[in-house]
Amino acid sequence: MSESIKIDIWSDIACPWCYIGKRKFEAGASAFAEKAGADAPQVIVEYHSFELAPDTPVDFDGSAADFLSQHKGLPIAQVAPMLENVTGIAKNVGLDYDYEALQHTNTVKAHQLLHYAKAHGKQVEAKERVLKAYFTEGRHVGRVEDLADLAAEIGLDRDDVIRALNEDEFLGDVRADQALAVEYGIQGVPFFVIDGKYGVSGAQEAATFAQVLDQVWTERAAVTS
Repeated sequence: MSESIKIDIWSDIACPWCYIGKRKFEAGASAFAEKAGADAPQVIVEYHSFELAPDTPVDFDGSAADFLSQHKGLPIAQVAPMLENVTGIAKNVGLDYDYEALQHTNTVKAHQLLHYAKAHGKQVEAKERVLKAYFTEGRHVGRVEDLADLAAEIGLDRDDVIRALNEDEFLGDVRADQALAVEYGIQGVPFFVIDGKYGVSGAQEAATFAQVLDQVWTERAAVTS
């Protein structure tokens, strides 16, 4: 029996539910591992690119509330409570969203960085670093130089990151992820494909992820016994 379960996650950097879903999935995976004990398989995560608003400029002139109002066609007065709500939900999973400082931007270069990081064995670290920078630190994640700074913080070669992003070396990988999302019928993120057979949509509770992982592992054990 294979000693690992593969999790493919489609998400966007500028997606508050993706960061919340990441935390809930991590909690669910931990709960599953604790239940499985010494026989627990390794859970391998791979992130895939999804752009919620690909037409967003790199330097958006306005706040997160301004963008959401324009993008959704909603009055600012209606947007503010929405942001307060998601900030509260994020707080419940240990994330301190700062929408006052957040710099909304195009995320295609950030997705390219994640593919670069995957090629160098650091995709999971890069995903966490970029999400934290965007949602809690108010850092810009749409410009090459800023992304290279973040990459260097997790041990990647800053100069080579700049080269790769300027040359769009991994843009084809981003587009391939997006094409596969279309093929799978993924219309929103986060979206989790577990062991290549089960799809879980949205930032579900930790218990849901733990249950699906347990189901996959139980089914695999039954087949190989």
